[in-house]
Amino acid sequence: MAGIGAAVHTGNVDRGDSVAVIGCGGVGNAAIASAWLAGAARVIAVDISDTKLATAVEMGATHVVNSLATDPVPTIRELTGGHGADVVIGAVGHPETYEQAFYARDLAGTVVLVGVPTPEMKFEVPQLDLFGRGGALKSSWYGDCLPSRDFPMLVDLHLQGRLDLASFVTETIALDDVEKAFGRMHEGDVPRPVVVL
Repeated sequence: MAGIGAAVHTGNVDRGDSVAVIGCGGVGNAAIASAWLAGAARVIAVDISDTKLATAVEMGATHVVNSLATDPVPTIRELTGGHGADVVIGAVGHPETYEQAFYARDLAGTVVLVGVPTPEMKFEVPQLDLFGRGGALKSSWYGDCLPSRDFPMLVDLHLQGRLDLASFVTETIALDDVEKAFGRMHEGDVPRPVVVL
């Protein structure tokens, strides 16, 4: 729900919008799927893993950017006619990727931070850039989700065949394998393992 809500609730993605998602793990790919469902004209996936970018395409990304090989900011601007994306969703939570999101958005656009930073992280940008670029900077706590409203919506979308919830599960693991799965997630090997008891 965090990624889906980050796009539709916090970012207010609408039909025809351009959307960039930085970080294509489970949350980022949910944001991509949600932006596609909302009718975004262009959905740009940014990650350092070609495997995650391939999954992003399956979720609805129209363009992919491997940020190890290409600077995502000018690439996103180029893909959006030089303007920047209407909504940029940061699903990583690092200051570097938040800065990329800030500079990759359209002047009147919205940056949504759904990736959770650690307490010592700082985002530093010239205050004149904050003023001059306008738009909105928003944080998204669990996608601004309201379970009584959103969970039935997800079930309906799944039953209609418009949202394949099973595709968000990249592997199932036993409870004893949780630590190993966390290690693989930190290494970027697997976006979304699910514990099966």
